[in-house]
Amino acid sequence: MKHLHPSIGQARLRGHALSRLTAGICLALGVGAVHAQSLVELYEAARGFDATYLSARSQFDASVARAEQARAGLLPQVGLGAGASWTNRDSSVAALDGTSNSQNVTLSASQPLYRPANKIINDQGQRSVEVAKVQLQAAEQDLIVRTTQAYFDVLAAEDTLTFVKAQKTAVSEQLAAAKRNFEVGTSTITDSREAQARFDLTTAQEIAAENDLRVKKLALDQLVGQNGTAPKPLVAPVQLPPLSPADPQAWVSQSEILSPNVLQAQKGLEIAQLETQKAEAGHLPTLDLVGQYQIARGPSGFTTIPGNVRNNNATVGLQFNMPLFAGYAIQNRVKETLSLEEKARADLEAAKRAVAQATRTAYFGVLSGQSQVKALEAAEASSQSALDANKLGYQVGVRINIDVLNAQSQLFQTKRDLALARYNVLIGELRLRQASGQLTADDLLPVNALLAR
Repeated sequence: MKHLHPSIGQARLRGHALSRLTAGICLALGVGAVHAQSLVELYEAARGFDATYLSARSQFDASVARAEQARAGLLPQVGLGAGASWTNRDSSVAALDGTSNSQNVTLSASQPLYRPANKIINDQGQRSVEVAKVQLQAAEQDLIVRTTQAYFDVLAAEDTLTFVKAQKTAVSEQLAAAKRNFEVGTSTITDSREAQARFDLTTAQEIAAENDLRVKKLALDQLVGQNGTAPKPLVAPVQLPPLSPADPQAWVSQSEILSPNVLQAQKGLEIAQLETQKAEAGHLPTLDLVGQYQIARGPSGFTTIPGNVRNNNATVGLQFNMPLFAGYAIQNRVKETLSLEEKARADLEAAKRAVAQATRTAYFGVLSGQSQVKALEAAEASSQSALDANKLGYQVGVRINIDVLNAQSQLFQTKRDLALARYNVLIGELRLRQASGQLTADDLLPVNALLAR
């Protein structure tokens, strides 16, 4: 028969206990592994339910319609008019007395031939569509990060509750041992009271952890529009992907090209420049092609031609307009738009600087998080060894009960911090891609691959 080393056997028993506790939590919350959802599944649900994202999508649709309105200034304008009148004549000449009526229908049309301002307005409309598209992209990236954050918040809360329950079980066993030792006279009442105090504290932590998990699940449910969401946990052992490229300047360079904030500021500058051109176009003439076709029916107006007469009139011509003086309104409008153009240029520079700073901060945050994960993995192993040593020392009388309780608390705290650090690294990488403007829904696939099947 193959014998296991005692520490290996204890580790397996602890692993089985944690698994049972996790399963018990899921059952208590009405969640089964069969109904667990992946990150991609919940993101797709949030994409069709989140009010913030849907608002941005509606704003984009409205911007497209507004751009089409701006294009109308380049297209023909056609109108149809009609009129009717009745006249009663009471003259001193009896022969001229009587009533008459007249009707007319007029079809008119015009086509702009040279209107620089209208062309610029159409260009501004197209830039506005591009701005709305960038805003929609930013809203989608924000939704990706918010969904991932809410997803891992639930997992972190579940881990915390699992570790607190495991710690409570361990403290309960230590409390029972302290009571037995006190009864047989091998320990003092102090050991029992210390264990009881730690048990009560762990019970309070368990209540807080259960409530925190409940709140986090409600937040995720509200985000995705589903009840009873159950995120899939990370598969152990967790292998975090390396950060690529491992150069902060490469990320910053991409942010200056792809960041929605920078692109929006760039389009804002282009719109401001077009506004200056539109103001300067106020000095320019306009030329339109106009046409009209009228059908009129009314009295002849000649006594020799009695009754009503019908006339069909068709006209085609050019309409030219040249502004000469507008009270210096155009000149001052140009000065205003030039100042606004400088403001837009400064806003673009500020956006680039802010995005570069945010990208660097996110990059070094990910590096720090990865280093923290490695340090906590080492700390977890050390804490486990320390707990085993304290238990052995307590059994032989060189350690007291509080030493074992502290070692247990340190181990479970380290486990919780390690799990949270892993989640933060995964979220941090998405935030880095968001800051650099590269984040898309496809970036959830590598994270999704780390989850349980």
